[in-house]
Amino acid sequence: MRLVIDCYKLVKGAGKSIGIYNLTRSLVQNLARSQEVRLRTDEIVVLGNSYNRDDFAIEGVRFVQVPGNPLSRGNVLLWELFGVVFWGKKERADRILFPRGFRPLFCTIPDAIIVHDLIPFYYHETFPHTLNRLENAYIMNRLKASIKRADRVITISEFSRKEIQRICPGCMERVRVIHNGYNDVSCGTPDRTAAPYLYATTTQMPHKNAGGILKAYQEYRRISDRPLDLVVVGIPDTKPYGIDEETAAHIRCYPYIREFETMCKLLKGASAFLFLSLMEGFGFPPLEAMQLGVPVVCSNSSSLPEVTADAALLVDPQKPEEAARALQRVLTDQALREELIQKGYENIGRFSWDSRAKLYWKALKEA
Repeated sequence: MRLVIDCYKLVKGAGKSIGIYNLTRSLVQNLARSQEVRLRTDEIVVLGNSYNRDDFAIEGVRFVQVPGNPLSRGNVLLWELFGVVFWGKKERADRILFPRGFRPLFCTIPDAIIVHDLIPFYYHETFPHTLNRLENAYIMNRLKASIKRADRVITISEFSRKEIQRICPGCMERVRVIHNGYNDVSCGTPDRTAAPYLYATTTQMPHKNAGGILKAYQEYRRISDRPLDLVVVGIPDTKPYGIDEETAAHIRCYPYIREFETMCKLLKGASAFLFLSLMEGFGFPPLEAMQLGVPVVCSNSSSLPEVTADAALLVDPQKPEEAARALQRVLTDQALREELIQKGYENIGRFSWDSRAKLYWKALKEA
């Protein structure tokens, strides 16, 4: 089988697709390395661009640099309408994989899409005034049409599979669930001379629930005799969230940490990790904390219970008091800490990229 993977639109740092970019890079690398895939695949062809050549032109892959600027809306439109099918036929694809979840309206090549989440539908239903309505409607319609017409739909959690069933009834026989593989979060030794602290990651998007994190921390400070400070990555400051000045004085905010290793080192040095997202198609941050031996307090919503299993304390993300009590337990009960850390290491084993590559190969070679 000659597998063609559409990476033309993937540009690191452009748009909102950094997670999809990283997942696709890991998938391509591990498909190329997998002995089973290499024995049974005639060729893996990546349709890419000048920006992503360094990440995708790797051993075991034939990289084809498609002409044109992938940051140009005109080029992207032409690519989605005509270009990708033309190049797929030119490369004699037996199957073409669309990692971003969107396929052309008319695709005459057997295809597969990866649906990472259905957050546009969640925003339409829950936060209707947050996103540009016209743009979000277009994305929802494109995604729904892609799910209905794709020969194979791969999604990254059972939760997302159920959401697909809700939004596109009758598609289930074409849907396969393949959990994401974990990323390497190895890093140097954190500064152990610094005062202990808690760590949380979020963004300013409503579903990431930055306000819930800060309110949970405020409540934690109220019930704790010796509260730790909080490091939050993803927001510039606490002002929009109604946190009292005394609490805010013990919160250090980072809008963004450019170097992944720096972020991992900061996480590794934390006494506990707090993740209170309302909606996740998968959710990497808790797994990253588990790899680094940091106990996790996590939302009990969407895909997160499925991903964390019994290796985290699960709480209602909209009940700050519940999250605060969980933090206090993790920080004061040594036996519980050690149990969560050990279970976290064990949980990570479910998401090895070697097993992911074999599952992708099985799904892609199905008729």
